[in-house]
Amino acid sequence: MSLLAPIQIGPNRIDIPVILAPMTGVTDMPFRTLVRRFGAGLTVTEMIASEAMIRETRQSIQKAAWHPSEEPVSMQLAGCEPQRMAEAAKLNEQKGAAIIDINMGCPVKKVVNGHAGSSLMRDLPLASQLIRATVKAVKLPVTLKMRMGWDHNSLNAPELARIAEGEGIQLITVHGRTRCQLYSGTADWAFVRNVKNAVQLPVIVNGDICSIDDARAALAQSGADGVMIGRGAYGKPWLLAQVMAALTGRDVPADPSLAEQHALVKEHYALMLELYGELNGVNLARKHLGWYTKGLHDSAQFRNAVNEVTSSATVLAMIDRFYDNLLAAPPATLERAA
Repeated sequence: MSLLAPIQIGPNRIDIPVILAPMTGVTDMPFRTLVRRFGAGLTVTEMIASEAMIRETRQSIQKAAWHPSEEPVSMQLAGCEPQRMAEAAKLNEQKGAAIIDINMGCPVKKVVNGHAGSSLMRDLPLASQLIRATVKAVKLPVTLKMRMGWDHNSLNAPELARIAEGEGIQLITVHGRTRCQLYSGTADWAFVRNVKNAVQLPVIVNGDICSIDDARAALAQSGADGVMIGRGAYGKPWLLAQVMAALTGRDVPADPSLAEQHALVKEHYALMLELYGELNGVNLARKHLGWYTKGLHDSAQFRNAVNEVTSSATVLAMIDRFYDNLLAAPPATLERAA
């Protein structure tokens, strides 16, 4: 029995709404491409500052890049000035984006201090203006990502959701934490039901969904129409495909074999070098190598060594040596520690 039904975002039908969360510094084009290959209902770009998008900074261009296999592409924008957000949304429409997603959930101090991200949950009139300007600027569907509220004394996500629906937003994602929680504690999936009950729109539940069981529990508690997976996909670009299968009553594919993971890591590394160049690619890939190898035999030693290396050729040789040693080891050594 399927726990999920297709959802519609404007002209875009999402057959299985298991969505990859936008995560700055993580969900770039190389990572999203791999996730999409295994299977994902939708992927969302990293958060792009509207001002940077307008100025077409090198970083914003890299964040806005996508592979054709990702289409339809959801482009996430952040900002606090309605007209600048509108302008950035128009630019993305011209570049071929299919969906514009507005970030009102990012808790990071740098973003909040700029009155963007989850800071907008403290200023609903401005949030409303920003949504209205963005929706009116494009012919694309516009979606919204938020938290429960600024803190537990102002859990105003249902109110903001009603405002957003009135301004033409077509889907809402709720991370089950407040801004002040940052990423501490546990996500409150049950709270998301308050948002679901407040609007007629599709609602997606987000936060702490790291397994099939988590996804089932999040849906049951929230009544949401789909799930968004973020940190649970670190080092596991195949997780969304497994969740999609489980939630639609199909056989769940096994994790890739160790040899397949070896090939995947090398491909991911090559894609990052292609996008960012040698220096930045080597630096930015380190965290992914840590996530892919976490829990494997001698992985801590491998990560510590790799983090000191600046040559991509040397790193690739170290990756080969690490996985070759694992594959030559006794089967008991291959068990991944928790």
